[in-house]
Amino acid sequence: MRLFTILLWGIVYSSGALTAQTYEEYIEKSYQYLDKGELFAAEESLRAAMRSEPGNPNNYALLTNLGTIQHRQGKKEEAILSYTAALGRYPDNETILDNRASLYVEMGETDKAINDYTLLLLKNPVNEDALYRRGILYLGKKDFIRAEQDFDKILEANEKTVYGRLGHSVLEKMRGNYDESERIYNYLIDQLPHDRALYEGRADLYFMMGKNARALADINKAFLEAEPTAAMYVLRGKIKLSLYEREPAKKDFLKAKEMGYNQEIIDELLRMAK
Repeated sequence: MRLFTILLWGIVYSSGALTAQTYEEYIEKSYQYLDKGELFAAEESLRAAMRSEPGNPNNYALLTNLGTIQHRQGKKEEAILSYTAALGRYPDNETILDNRASLYVEMGETDKAINDYTLLLLKNPVNEDALYRRGILYLGKKDFIRAEQDFDKILEANEKTVYGRLGHSVLEKMRGNYDESERIYNYLIDQLPHDRALYEGRADLYFMMGKNARALADINKAFLEAEPTAAMYVLRGKIKLSLYEREPAKKDFLKAKEMGYNQEIIDELLRMAK
């Protein structure tokens, strides 16, 4: 919402940037619809604005907003097309690249996401967020060397950052070095006692170590710290299942399914919870 508002009002109120009243009106209507949660109407208003002035140089921002609105509606393929069209007009925009990369991650398009994060890093080599996210994607591909290089680059640029240490904690967990991973998680949680991602990560570690009571305590803490994700429901369900709490586990799996988690994975977990 904040990105949309900034881009939108930056266009509407930029001095001398617009001359056609209809273009302004369509943008203002899209904002009004968005504010009321009428996403489809907001989408159509943005399309109408661009049709009214197809050559307007500000259309890259409207395409970006359009992609964000489509994403929120679950129209992921259409959102990718909108972000790509926006990049065609403004190829150096880091925000648009980051939006598309994040969406590729959601869609399971790992290589395309890595490519976008690489483009981001060509523009800003010490972008901690891009380095961390690319490193995590490399971990998913079992490319531990490249992942470690990304996490090391973060720490080289800023030794006090959480990103680099968090990346190493995940890396050590995947390498099977559970004690070292736990040591890093403990340090980070001591520094940031209200960070949801840290409790979620340590819960996953404890689950892998068979320390299910500790895992459940950590994932429950993560639920208290922030709005839970589908992945958190899946992890809590797995932990509960390992503790023979089948019905509570089933509820968590169904909630994750409702939130859009991979249906095949959920169906298999539900069979295990019978």
